[in-house]
Amino acid sequence: MEVNGYEIRPGAKLWRANLTGAKLWRANLTGAKLWRANLTGAKLWRANLTGANLVGANLTFANLRLANLTGANLTGANLTGAKLPDGTVHD
Repeated sequence: MEVNGYEIRPGAKLWRANLTGAKLWRANLTGAKLWRANLTGAKLWRANLTGANLVGANLTFANLRLANLTGANLTGANLTGAKLPDGTVHD
């Protein structure tokens, strides 16, 4: 699948990708490299982000509801206002 000119697939190299507002429902981004990616307002409902590298990613107001973040690296990620997998909203 292609979104905003980026190939969305397992292991994708999406360093610094601009995926603002992208509709990534149920996307398989297992092991994807999303280092410093802009995912502001992205719809990641039920996305598989197992083992994804989200270091420094901007997930402000992203919808991660029911997303699989098992083993994902979120070090330094901005989750302000993001809907988390359990349905809560990050402060």
